Amino acid sequence: MEFPVTGKIQNSFFKSRVFPYCGRPREEVIIGPHYGVDVSIVHLQQGLAMAMTSDPLSLIPTLGLRESAWLSVQLMANDMATTGFAPMYAQFVLNLPTTLSAEDFEQYWRYIHEYCDRLGVAITGGHTGRFDGLQSTVSGGGTMITIAAGEELITSKGAQPGDVVIMTKECALLSTAILALSFPQTVKKECGEEIHRQACELFYKTSAVEAGLIAGEFGRHTRAVTAMHDVTEGGVMGALYELAYASGCGMEIDETAIPVGEAQQKIGDLFRIHPMHCVGAGSMIITVKEDQYHSLLIQLEAKSIKARVIGKVMNTEAGLVIDNGDQQRILHSPEADPYWDAFFHAFNSGWK
Repeated sequence: MEFPVTGKIQNSFFKSRVFPYCGRPREEVIIGPHYGVDVSIVHLQQGLAMAMTSDPLSLIPTLGLRESAWLSVQLMANDMATTGFAPMYAQFVLNLPTTLSAEDFEQYWRYIHEYCDRLGVAITGGHTGRFDGLQSTVSGGGTMITIAAGEELITSKGAQPGDVVIMTKECALLSTAILALSFPQTVKKECGEEIHRQACELFYKTSAVEAGLIAGEFGRHTRAVTAMHDVTEGGVMGALYELAYASGCGMEIDETAIPVGEAQQKIGDLFRIHPMHCVGAGSMIITVKEDQYHSLLIQLEAKSIKARVIGKVMNTEAGLVIDNGDQQRILHSPEADPYWDAFFHAFNSGWK
């Protein structure tokens, strides 16, 4: 199994080339590297545990400094929110292009500070430098950390047969917004001004933190929330596969229940990508005990977070089945997110 052309590695590559080589085993590591799991957890003393998550940082000139900083902070925070807790600390490693001026860097960094401050996150260190030859939209990497009672931390490994599968918000929030913001003239011409406006407004709806914290608090009172996974690369279908894989369960998913907004569908058609398979930060997949799911839906909707039931967790033998009303199919391990090819094809083709 070779590297994907672009995007994150797939399960087969992870299992064969990464997972066997993870340093010295330590007994306090409760959850280490695992495909489909957003966080690692290390046992501390007095019943506490430390949760950690890492992600690339974004610096996308066609998007803007403020927007890039939002992604750099928010995507890590979304991962941490799958534990049911907010992040507390952050480390940033910034590998910057030599074309970035000191003034632009300061602006970018101040936005990172602002978004961390809003979340209550202390920046505790990292590394910053400029290097020749770096022209990527990935400007380094970061790690967020939180400390909480170990028994209260949720992961994507806890789903159980009989649980209900809930999805918040809609598909492809992030990929749709970035494509609209990056290629505004093309989107306006082909999809219209109103679709472009709707798509751009999706950008700052890409936080899943509030949904994760609501589900976490609900779970601490009811013990009914069993797993969470935010929707990132591979879209909602990728997130469902990863959660099912991490939990060792099957699923039966009603594809017709998965919400896809008009802007996502039209821009997906323009860029020839399917919204259900594209990066969708802002949405959260939550599994919850069947007798409690309705109460969780009420709490989410009370905070104006759209949420709906899209399926049920099954035993492993049932597999991961997607039902569109006319036929059923098996959902397999996700391949590279089509968003990446769509973005770079449009960029290289001179779309404006």
